[in-house]
Amino acid sequence: MSKTQPSNAEQKVEHERQGSAWQGVPAPDYPESAPEGATLDLLLNAWLGKFTGGISPAALGNAYADWLSHLALAPSKQLTLLQEAWKKIGRWQQYALQSALQSAQTGSASEPPCIAPLPQDRRFEDPAWQRWPYNLAYQGFLLQQQWWHRATTGVRGVSPHHEDVVTFTVRQWLDMLAPSNFMLTNPVVQQATLASGGANLANGARHLADDWRRAAMGAHAPDQRSYKAGDNVAVTPGKVVYRNDLIELLQYAPATATVHATPLLFVPAWIMKYYILDLSPHNSLVRYLVEQGHTVFMISWKNPLEEDRELSLEDYRQLGVMDALDAVARITGAPQVHAAGYCLGGTLLAVAAASMARDGDARLASLTMLASQVDFKEPGELSLFIDESQVSFLEAAMWKQGYLDTRQMAGAFQLLRSNDLIWSRRLRHYLLGLDEQDSDLMAWNADATRMPCRMHAEYLRRLFLHNDLAEGRYRTAGRHIALPDIDAPIFAVGTLTDHVAPWRSVYKLQLLTDTDVTFLLTSGGHNAGVVSPPGQARRSYQLATHAHDAPYIDADSWQRDTTRHDGSWWPAWQAWLAERSGAQVAPPAMGPDLGDAPGNYVLQT
Repeated sequence: MSKTQPSNAEQKVEHERQGSAWQGVPAPDYPESAPEGATLDLLLNAWLGKFTGGISPAALGNAYADWLSHLALAPSKQLTLLQEAWKKIGRWQQYALQSALQSAQTGSASEPPCIAPLPQDRRFEDPAWQRWPYNLAYQGFLLQQQWWHRATTGVRGVSPHHEDVVTFTVRQWLDMLAPSNFMLTNPVVQQATLASGGANLANGARHLADDWRRAAMGAHAPDQRSYKAGDNVAVTPGKVVYRNDLIELLQYAPATATVHATPLLFVPAWIMKYYILDLSPHNSLVRYLVEQGHTVFMISWKNPLEEDRELSLEDYRQLGVMDALDAVARITGAPQVHAAGYCLGGTLLAVAAASMARDGDARLASLTMLASQVDFKEPGELSLFIDESQVSFLEAAMWKQGYLDTRQMAGAFQLLRSNDLIWSRRLRHYLLGLDEQDSDLMAWNADATRMPCRMHAEYLRRLFLHNDLAEGRYRTAGRHIALPDIDAPIFAVGTLTDHVAPWRSVYKLQLLTDTDVTFLLTSGGHNAGVVSPPGQARRSYQLATHAHDAPYIDADSWQRDTTRHDGSWWPAWQAWLAERSGAQVAPPAMGPDLGDAPGNYVLQT
């Protein structure tokens, strides 16, 4: 897709010329390129995906076949697991006997537990779990969980990916069967039921009925969120100053008498709405930067529909980053622009920056990468859902509907943190009868967007599966790009507990570029680590600059030796930008007034 829409034949030729990875999954516009019977195959896989949550049965089958066949060939591992099982049964029986005796004698079970939950597991924190017989239930569950982890790991010959898949799926089954999920085995729920006379269960039934009704209504369900873009989030004053078929460009009104000469362009991820960077006034990164004297522009991505199925990664670069950059330069007259990308937006920004460097375009004053990867060999827990079988299965679903549905994306992220996002929610919502917890960040997290099938397939194949960007095979406009060509200084932010873009993977940027890289590691996860306004409790960060000609320092040594600072990382980044932003000048005029921020695209559902 481009500003002047080419014909289908021209599109096909162009994608072949660029080495498109849309292989084996032709769009309906190109039936002549499909192998005989491929359409039936795709329809079957798309239909099956409705019942599997988008998970490929073949991918699971491959993983379990690998694990079981190698376990069958490992008698020593089998013997170890058998011995381990008997030891755990013996430990649990001894613990059960002593707890029963103490409970009979003193009325309480004070026997020290034989196994402790993992640090992040908070399901059994309530003191009620230490009473007999509930202590037996949760202790037996934890022992079983530990045994299954050892059974699914360390089997000689199993591929690391298949081991991760098996371990993950077994953990999902165990988490579903945890004693905390059932009223008969959860003392906290029983206490709440007695205290409220069963009101918690009545409230839970009402919540369940509401959820079922909204699920049945789908897109027609009423919006019950407390936080809505333009009402109480995404409210920093500004205007839409440019619009095309893929983006709206927002320019924020100045809040100071003078501003830094070099403007800043944000490239957010298109998997979610942009306002993660402009939440409530007290935690809006955009508002903070405007109040520090920066001229800020923001890309707001369109929420694609079926007719946008042919949008490609190249379209996102051209119609997204490059068109926005042209508009910023045109409006401000600035010779250079700072650019900051968040998550997938940072990956796309790196592609654009390398393309500009190849073409001699020097308009980027700096790059900031917020929790963004360019090397996908260690992409975190998302790799569980990414292999050839799984991507092919996902492509079938996208081919049929034209996009990746928001529910498919949300389901994958929920599974990665099933204890927090699935089972703990069901416990609070349905068994304890508590109302939904609401916050601006949670409302944003629920406000997902669709992704065009061609673009997402290219992203998964070219970056996640083949790692083309890091290994020098990625092409834009039909020509290869290379990350070492980027000469603008880089500020990279990693978050300590990020399960989407692990910080050590983000840190690899120093190995893949030939410019000065300032790396900052902050506390928090992929979202909460970025949304870290000054004054927020229990925040800290580490910061150091690696010169392009300095010896490499590995990630763990860097973390060990770099000074830790308390507080938000925002002021440190703002100071870094200010040093590279020239003198203070009068604010530039606002661009063409196409409507008030947050614009129209962010409101599309």
